[in-house]
Amino acid sequence: MKLKFDPELIKRDFPILSREINGKQIVYLDSGATSQKPQVVLDAISQYYMTSNAAAHRGAHQLGDEATQMLMEARRAVTRFLGAGSEKEIVFLRNTTEAINLVAYSWGMSNIGKGDKIVVTEMEHHANIVPWQQLAERVEASVEYVGVTSEGKIDIDDYKQKVKGAKLVSFVQVSNALGTVNPAREMVKIAKKSGATVMVDGAQAVPHLKVDVSSLGCDFYAFSGHKMLGPGGAGVLWGKREILEKMKPFLTGGGMISEVHKDGSSWAALPDKFEAGVPDVASYWGLKVAIEYLEKLGLPAQAGMESVREHDMEIVGYALDKLNKVTNLVILGPQDPEIRSGSVSFTYNGVHAHDVATILSENNVMVRSGHHCTMILHEKMGVAASVRASFNVYTTKSDIDSLVEALGQVKKTFGK
Repeated sequence: MKLKFDPELIKRDFPILSREINGKQIVYLDSGATSQKPQVVLDAISQYYMTSNAAAHRGAHQLGDEATQMLMEARRAVTRFLGAGSEKEIVFLRNTTEAINLVAYSWGMSNIGKGDKIVVTEMEHHANIVPWQQLAERVEASVEYVGVTSEGKIDIDDYKQKVKGAKLVSFVQVSNALGTVNPAREMVKIAKKSGATVMVDGAQAVPHLKVDVSSLGCDFYAFSGHKMLGPGGAGVLWGKREILEKMKPFLTGGGMISEVHKDGSSWAALPDKFEAGVPDVASYWGLKVAIEYLEKLGLPAQAGMESVREHDMEIVGYALDKLNKVTNLVILGPQDPEIRSGSVSFTYNGVHAHDVATILSENNVMVRSGHHCTMILHEKMGVAASVRASFNVYTTKSDIDSLVEALGQVKKTFGK
């Protein structure tokens, strides 16, 4: 059933999207880097600072109690949003990068040893490569890379071979560079059958897809709030409780201890033992409000992330159709909106990606250019850099039309 979803109406909820530069409204197509924030999220953060700002879990006073309660409510919202089994499985951090590093150090240093194999894919963001490279170097393990096909998909046959004997498998659910929606449930099942622990990078999935970690079957799942309409500084690591219980803390200090004595210290219970220092309640509260905003989108009752995904596929399909008609433009990755989410990346023959992005910016169309923190993937595709137009719930077909119109200026400038 087609769900009611009006991005033109939704766009009005985002103050920055009404901004004009040189008398012309901006067209924001860089949501894959960071999303814009609706007014309700901005108001929630501001209201917290104006009325309830205090150190959660610390002050024996009214403001401290309010801040603590808000932190607890934010954790409950994330637990529900991810389909997690317990609030104790939700660790608040700054971003996906910190979450992956936490697993690499807290789990990896205790479970990965000399001669062990870590498996990632060629389409991973650097944040899901470098921590494993560093871990492997420290413990004399190895990192192997699953290939990517010419269509921008995971080579499943190669994956099945590479995960055999792996101690850890870590992969992205949705590629930040290509928008490829990987068959995450199948990939987890294959890896678990081989006895591997599995981590999923959900940074680009959570803004567009309904995620249920319980049914996904992985051991760890990470995402960043700033990519899904929330503020910066609010990241999440979900982990199976029985695994988190056995892990040592990543950071130590105040808030994550049970007792401290001259001869040693003991750790607080989950999830506190992974949350050293005074928590950023404002950001986590903003994340909670962003989640509630997403859950209410679309009508009738079957709404929320189902309607978000439906809009996502529609706008991706529209972008693919329009961009495929632009002369000298080559789209990277899948051409099917069913297996693509959130973005369309491309190269422009004979023109560097940075030059394309600069001309688009001069026309108030904001995209990203470069390797998008996926140098291995770009080397595999044989391109130094690409242009990425990335979308969110506020992206409209007229935004795509503006992109195509601005690409006409590239042709005029370079004669190609």
